[in-house]
Amino acid sequence: MARYIGPVCKLCRREGEKLYLKGERCFTPKCAIEKRNQPPGQHGASRTFRRKASDYGIQLREKQKARRIYGVLERQFRRYYADAARRSGVTGAALLQYLESRLDNVVYRLGFAGSRKQARQLISHGHFTVNGKKVSVASYMVKPGDVVAVAQGSRTSPYFAELEKELKSARTPGWLNVNAQQLSGSVLNLPSREQIDTPLKENLIIEFYSR
Repeated sequence: MARYIGPVCKLCRREGEKLYLKGERCFTPKCAIEKRNQPPGQHGASRTFRRKASDYGIQLREKQKARRIYGVLERQFRRYYADAARRSGVTGAALLQYLESRLDNVVYRLGFAGSRKQARQLISHGHFTVNGKKVSVASYMVKPGDVVAVAQGSRTSPYFAELEKELKSARTPGWLNVNAQQLSGSVLNLPSREQIDTPLKENLIIEFYSR
């Protein structure tokens, strides 16, 4: 599947807020939003003063923001929405559960990667297993009870050798459990809306696709 390979800082500037796509760099003064918080492009500065956005424009931007945070292309994102709409309960919460259940997001949430983009790269290179089997597909959907671990052959690499110390101080969401010594983590349950700290207004996304 195709993926965005351009400068991710442009995506944050387009949305006018930090999407934390570069991990730790986003918390430093080097962050592009800190330097120039305006849309990218030759006429970026003038866009800041445009008239108020329409309801459609607001809904579109929220949908685009969600796609960019989780690194999902439009066709796949629309499929997640369709699956969420078929489930009982609140569609917006179900949509976020699908996005949070992606393997790349779980690897990131467990603290094994500094960003979802880095998590996707590590997964594609075969550095992780799910229930003991190597998985190289970032969109793989984990389920409650699954165990995500660093592959045995990857544990001697410099990156993962230093990771154990960082994991001991990492903050893990309540729906996940990390074992720093074993370089593994388990999925306790699907996250509730209260356990998802992604700054999204999912009701706007549902309204966008319900037009």
